[in-house]
Amino acid sequence: MERKKGWLTSGAFAALCGTTKETLRHYKDISLLLPAHQGNNGYFYYDVEQFYDFYAISIFRQTGTTLEEIRRCLQGQDAAATLDLLQEQRSRLEAERQKLEHMDFVLSSALHNLEFGPDLDLVPQTAWFDQEHLMALPVGELAGLMTSAASEDEMLIAVLERCQALCGQYKVQTDFQLGAIHPLEHQGKPGAISHLYTRIREKNDFSYYMEKPAGTYLYLCCRGRWDISSGYAALERCILEQNLKTTGNFYACDLAGFILNSVEKNAASMISVRLLQ
Repeated sequence: MERKKGWLTSGAFAALCGTTKETLRHYKDISLLLPAHQGNNGYFYYDVEQFYDFYAISIFRQTGTTLEEIRRCLQGQDAAATLDLLQEQRSRLEAERQKLEHMDFVLSSALHNLEFGPDLDLVPQTAWFDQEHLMALPVGELAGLMTSAASEDEMLIAVLERCQALCGQYKVQTDFQLGAIHPLEHQGKPGAISHLYTRIREKNDFSYYMEKPAGTYLYLCCRGRWDISSGYAALERCILEQNLKTTGNFYACDLAGFILNSVEKNAASMISVRLLQ
């Protein structure tokens, strides 16, 4: 078999590139990547430098570029056109990266919430909570978006629409799991709701940003009910009986969320407040 230095058979070239001879044959048939040489024996050979051509094709393919676009780009050898194509693919990749980051954030939030599954109903406990970033909507502002006779469903629609609008305006990612903030009042009791909130992926400098600080929290889970007033009462009794010192806000948040919370028996919420160390 004829073989010259730097020439590779289709099998050897396919192995070098991590592909198959069938793929190389297809690329040859559509004039996307042609073998550089044909020997006297009729066999086709590739130059080792063509590895970079194949690598470029692979990168373009992974970004969703069509084979025809790749063929035009490689055959034209037009620097400006290639730059435009690369910038277009970079934008596509950035959009896909943001989607994957958002997906990871939502799934991580759901996993974190459901990890509290073994916790008993209405039993106060303490645990270290990491910092959370919140988009907090003042209840006064939300009240202006609906009538005084609005139903709970109408209120939820108004809150979600406002969250959607703010996410689009400020380019923030949220898991849309809603919670309520109660400022601390005298004797360690929670006051009236000041904000409704949803977690966001990262710190932001917009006016709706609030931080739930890291620390040791007193918390309890409320299970099988949408009305969690008994949870507040149990937490207040624990604070009073054990003479605990708390700081900051009370946070009430949904745990089951979009996965399990459509039926009351599956409802799960958490109320928490940071302990003063």
